[in-house]
Amino acid sequence: MSPRPASPADAPIDLERDVFLRMLLRELSGTLQDVVGLEEASGYISVVGAAVGAHLDGVYRKALQVDHLSREQVGQVLVDLKQRINGDFYIAEEREDRIVFASRSCPFGAFVEGRPSLCMMTSNVFGYMAAENLGYARVQIDKAIARGDDGCLVTVFLRPSEQNDEAREYFRRDEL
Repeated sequence: MSPRPASPADAPIDLERDVFLRMLLRELSGTLQDVVGLEEASGYISVVGAAVGAHLDGVYRKALQVDHLSREQVGQVLVDLKQRINGDFYIAEEREDRIVFASRSCPFGAFVEGRPSLCMMTSNVFGYMAAENLGYARVQIDKAIARGDDGCLVTVFLRPSEQNDEAREYFRRDEL
């Protein structure tokens, strides 16, 4: 047995700002899911995701000094932003009509488990940024760590389709 800590500051507690904020998001999303249901909770988180997407889109366009990102840049930017926040995302497939992203870890870490509503952050950030730059996006989350899968698989379709799937559609704001 180790000696008793002299003060709380000396106690071996794994707590810092990042862990605290992920814990906070986990509890907020869990409370929403429990109170209003998964679909409604996802809707609330979608609103936040769209705002974050708008902000990040502006940050990347300014940093890259472009008015709009190309299809290739959209893929690169989405991977970069996930890497910067410790999400191990990469492009698994890229075609003219879609970009498929895969990940072995989530930026929320273990805090995402059982909180699939948090996947709306990815859906909305990816969808918003792709649509704003390319005119249209439909995002489908095929696999999610939050749902118990061993990784994430996210498809961003870049053209409209008649498919009736679980994907969410996003449109460039000036084309509404």
